[in-house]
Amino acid sequence: MSTAAAAPPLHHDPLAAGFPAGPAGRVLFWLAVAFSAFQIATAAHLIDLPSQVVRAVHVGFLLALAFPLMAAVAREQRGGAGGRIVLALAWGGALAAAAVAGYQWTQHDALLLRAGDPTQADLALGMLALALLFVATWFAMGPALPIIAGTFLAYCLFGQHLPAPLNHRGYGLDQVIDHMAYGTEGIYGIPTYVSSTYIFLFILFGAFLEKAGMIRLFTDVALGLFGHKRGGPAKVAVFSSGLMGTISGSGVANVVTTGQFTIPLMMRFGYRPAFAGGVEATASMGGQIMPPVMGAVAFIMAETLGVPYAQVVKAAVIPAVLYFVSAFWMVHLEAGRASLHGLPKAELPSPMAALRERWFLVLPLAVLVWLLFGGYTPLFAGTIGLALTVMLILGGSAALGLPGTALRVIFWVGLGLVAASFARFGVAALATGIVGLVAVNVFTRGGRDTLAICRDSLAHGAKTALPVGIACAIVGIVIGTMTLTGAANTFGQFVVSVGEKSLFLSLVLTMLTCLVLGMGIPTIPNYIITSSIAGPALLELGVPLIVSHMFVFYFGILAGLLRRRADRARARPAHLDAGDQGRRRRLRDPVHGGLHAGADAAARRAADGGDRIAARGGLHRRQDAAGDRAVGGGGDRLRARTDALGRARAGRRGRGDAGRRAAGDRRDRLRARGAGDRAAPVAPARGGCACGRLKRPRPRCRSASPPGWRH
Repeated sequence: MSTAAAAPPLHHDPLAAGFPAGPAGRVLFWLAVAFSAFQIATAAHLIDLPSQVVRAVHVGFLLALAFPLMAAVAREQRGGAGGRIVLALAWGGALAAAAVAGYQWTQHDALLLRAGDPTQADLALGMLALALLFVATWFAMGPALPIIAGTFLAYCLFGQHLPAPLNHRGYGLDQVIDHMAYGTEGIYGIPTYVSSTYIFLFILFGAFLEKAGMIRLFTDVALGLFGHKRGGPAKVAVFSSGLMGTISGSGVANVVTTGQFTIPLMMRFGYRPAFAGGVEATASMGGQIMPPVMGAVAFIMAETLGVPYAQVVKAAVIPAVLYFVSAFWMVHLEAGRASLHGLPKAELPSPMAALRERWFLVLPLAVLVWLLFGGYTPLFAGTIGLALTVMLILGGSAALGLPGTALRVIFWVGLGLVAASFARFGVAALATGIVGLVAVNVFTRGGRDTLAICRDSLAHGAKTALPVGIACAIVGIVIGTMTLTGAANTFGQFVVSVGEKSLFLSLVLTMLTCLVLGMGIPTIPNYIITSSIAGPALLELGVPLIVSHMFVFYFGILAGLLRRRADRARARPAHLDAGDQGRRRRLRDPVHGGLHAGADAAARRAADGGDRIAARGGLHRRQDAAGDRAVGGGGDRLRARTDALGRARAGRRGRGDAGRRAAGDRRDRLRARGAGDRAAPVAPARGGCACGRLKRPRPRCRSASPPGWRH
C-alpha cells in the first residue's frame, strides 16, 4: 500500500476560499470556477471568440460574482440578521449583469453593423451596464472611484456649458452611451482587455504556485538567509515579500500570505506593532514593480504603449531592486536603534535544504521568464507557466502512487518530455498531458484531494481578480471621456506651459496628482487617469513615454501607502484581531477587511497548501528522513522559540495587570474616604508607575492611575 493511500482523508470544502455558507455560496463557488475555466479556455484558444465578446463576458462574470458576494459579506458582518431584500437585489443585479453580457454576445454582429446608431434596446442595456458597474464599484471600493468616473461621465453630457477652455462641442445621450457601453473606448476598452487576458491569467498562475507550496519555499529561504541577522524577522519580511512579488503583482495577496507569518514574528521579537505593519505593507506594495510577474498596471502599460512586456520588465528591474534595498536598509537601521537581534542560526531552516526539497517549483517561473524575454507574448507565456504549474501539482500526486523509484524517474522523464513538447506543438500538448494526469488522479484518494486543491485554486483566483477587474472596467469611462472630448489637452497644455520654465516643476505637479488621486483610488485607475493626462504632455517636454509611465506607476504605488485604508490593508490577518485592543489601535490598519472578507482563511490555506498536499501524498512528500529533519526541525524550533517569547511577553503583561489592579484598589479606597477625583496622585505600584511597567512615573499613563498619568 502506498503512503498516499495510508494518509488520512482530507475534506475540501467548496467554500474554502471564503465564499458564504449555504446553497448560495456553493452556486457562487462554482460560478467562480466557471469564470476561471472560461478565461483559461479563451487564453489558450481552446475557445475562439471575438475580443469584444470576451470583454463583455468578463465584465458580466465580475458583476455576477461581486453583487452576491458583497451582499453575503454584509449580512455576515451583521450576524446574519435581515438582509433578505439586499440579497434579492444583489442576485437581481447578478442576473442583470449576465443579461447584458448575453446581449453583447448574441447581438455582436448586429451591434457592429449599427455602430453609431443605437436602438432603444441598446441604449437601455447600455445604461443598465453603466449603472451596475457604478453600484458594484461603490460597494467594492468605496465612493472615491465612482465619483471620479461619474464626474468624467457628467463632463461628457454637460461639459458644453462650462467656460473655455474647459468646454467641448456637446454630445447627446445616445452618442455617449454608445461610446461608453459598446465601443472599445469605454468600459470595454484597453484596461478591460488586459484584465480579461493577461491579468486574470497571471493571478491564476500565482494562485496555483501558492497552492503548490511556493510561499513555504520563499519563507524558508528568507528565514535561513536573514533570520539570524540583526533585525532578522523584519529582513525576512522584506525579502520574502520581494520573492512573493515575483509570482504575484498584488499587494493584497502579498500581505495575506507573507504577512500572516512575518507580522507576528516581528512583534514577538520586539518591533513596534506600527513598524511591523508598516514594513509588511511597504514591502508588499513593492511587489507590484518586482519582475517577472508585475502588477496589473505593467500589462496595461505594455498594451497602451504598444511595447513588449519584456521591455517594461527591463525598465522595472533597477527601480524594484532599489525599492527593496532601501526598505531593507531602513529595517536594518531600526533594528540597530532598538538593539534587536535575530534567532540562533541553528534554530532556523536551511535554505539549501529547502531548495533541494522544492527546487522544482521554480521551474514554471524560470520558463515564464525565458518565454517573456524570448519574444513570446505575455498571454502565451502565462498560459504555459500556468499549465506547467498544474502539471507539477498533478504529476507529484500521481508519482507517489508508483511502487518504485525507477518507475517514478521514468514517469518524471516522460512528463518532462511532454512539457517540453509545447515548443513544437503548442498549448495542445500541455492540455493533453493535463487531461491524462487528471484521469490518473481521479482513481486515487490522494489524487482526488489534489484535484480538489486545483478546483479551489480556480475559485480563489477568480475571487482575487474581482477588485482588479472592476477597477479596470470603470476606469474605462475616464479613458472614453478623454478620447471623446479631448479633455486631456487642457491639463496637458498647462503641464507643458509649466515645463517650458522647469521640467522639474512639471514632474512635481505630476507626482502630486498621483499622490492626491491615490489617496482615494487604487493603483490601476490612478495610473490610467494620470498617465492619460500627463503622459502626452511630458512627451512634448522630451520625457520618453515609458519613463513617464513608470514615473506615474511608481508614485501611484507610493500613494497607496499614504491611504489610511489602502487596499493592501484590506486583508487584516486574524492574529491581529486576537491581540489586545491597544496594540491594534496603534497599528492603525496595516490590514483591514473589505471586499476581501474571508481572505484571511484563504491566505492561511494558500500558505500551507504545500503542507496539505504533502499530508495526503502530494508534491512535498519528503523521501529523505534526514532532509525532513533538517527543514522541518528548524521550523519547529523556530515556532517553539517564538511561542516562548510570546509567553514571556504575556507574563510581563500579567505583572502589569497586577500593578494596575493594586493602583485601582488604592484609588477606590481614597474615593471611599471622600477624596474623589481631587485625591493626590496614587503612589505607583512597586515604587514605579501605577501601571507597573516603568520604574518611575511618566505623564499620561494608560493604566488605572489617576488622570494625567499616561505613557
